[in-house]
Amino acid sequence: MLVHGAGGTPSTWSRVAPLLRAAGHQVHLVTNPMNSLREDVANTTGVLDDCAGPVLLVGHSYGGVVITNVGRDERVAGLVYICAFAPDEGESVQDIIGRYPPAEVSKHMRRGPDGEWASEHSPEYWAEIGWDVPEAERASFDADSRPSADAIFAEATGVPAWRARPAWYLVAAQDKTLRPDIQRDMATRSGATISEITGSHFTPRVWPREVADLVERAAANITGAPR
Repeated sequence: MLVHGAGGTPSTWSRVAPLLRAAGHQVHLVTNPMNSLREDVANTTGVLDDCAGPVLLVGHSYGGVVITNVGRDERVAGLVYICAFAPDEGESVQDIIGRYPPAEVSKHMRRGPDGEWASEHSPEYWAEIGWDVPEAERASFDADSRPSADAIFAEATGVPAWRARPAWYLVAAQDKTLRPDIQRDMATRSGATISEITGSHFTPRVWPREVADLVERAAANITGAPR
């Protein structure tokens, strides 16, 4: 089950999902409203009803906060974080990033009239934040991008599923949206099996094969299938 990040849509996984389906996996894409963390957790949990067998949750960016909470459901067997937040109990996204220097993306974030957040996809944004996304794909980000309510960043996480579920973490070593040092710290704290790759925060778009391979390894681990 693939969960997008803040401002995103299932298009985050447009290059990953076909690879997983070709390998024989059932793939479910989640579309969250991003009005509150609580609502996104409830929405994602509802998608579990359509899943058969043990479920592997995969979250990108803010999607990691969602799977950290949804993963407490007994139908979930494991968690995969793709340059994603993996908060501890009582932490919010704001709490985590507030302990570190600001990431470069902060200069490209804009606040809406109701307090919502969106990134400004200017030429400067792409040059600094998403330089490795093919130019032909950048227009789709503008078309799919949605604002995110401040509540998804301010609400605290409950007991994290990674305390009871196996976890895997893919660090984006050149990420200028979620600092790599934050990623490494969260991955280590969660006890995740850690992999690292070069590139920006747009790892599912830029390195889909590597993301799919990690998901497949995690799936094989929780099912006992050879990989």
